[in-house]
Amino acid sequence: MESERKDVTERKIATDEGSLRIHQAIARQLGTAILMGTHKPGDLFEGEIEASERLRVSRTAYREAVRILIAKGMLESRPKAGTRVLPRSRWNVLDPEMLAWMFAGEPDRDFIRDLFELRGVIEPAAAEFAARRRTDEQLAVMAQALDEMGKHGLSTPEGRAADQRFHHAVLAATHNDALAALASSVGAAVGWTTTFKHRKKLLPRDPLPDHEAVYQAIAARDTAAARSSMVELLRLAMADMDVVMADRGKP
Repeated sequence: MESERKDVTERKIATDEGSLRIHQAIARQLGTAILMGTHKPGDLFEGEIEASERLRVSRTAYREAVRILIAKGMLESRPKAGTRVLPRSRWNVLDPEMLAWMFAGEPDRDFIRDLFELRGVIEPAAAEFAARRRTDEQLAVMAQALDEMGKHGLSTPEGRAADQRFHHAVLAATHNDALAALASSVGAAVGWTTTFKHRKKLLPRDPLPDHEAVYQAIAARDTAAARSSMVELLRLAMADMDVVMADRGKP
């Protein structure tokens, strides 16, 4: 009977979480609770048996969920010492899945600024390298992404996906494996910050011309203009975010 009840609960969680597998759904639930401060650094998690019974899931599913959070640096599990929440400094905050969890609710203002500062270090240099090293094929990918951004707009999933492809293409065009390795994290940051900005209303400013300026500089192989255009794109994007955050702070 207990096994049947757990099966029913697991199916419900799987349904609630869409296509997520049960252990991924549990990891999302626990990870989001940590991000929201429900579980604070140093807090001891309950035992595996107690937790799986409370969540009405199998111990195997709970164990796999904990392993996901350990891999992301959020938890540490030691024999006889139990499972504890690690300090934020240990978390892999650029993990695309963790970024999704953060932006599912109200992300921390300071962390949003951290993301834009990181992008400000990476992407202007990437645009400069791309202007020097890009291929015609990579330029065509950027142009196609811009076309789709213009067609769909950034308030739509299709437009935001095109926006991510544009920034991904710029990183790929650097022909620098270390920079290209950051594409998934940068792409996730681009996608989730844009989604957050459009969650409640359309922004009055169209960011497409900012992206087109970067594209034109890369196409012309103008390294200085590519860098400065990307700097301006990020400055304006952060200004848009400041407006959204200020509006959300109003009663």
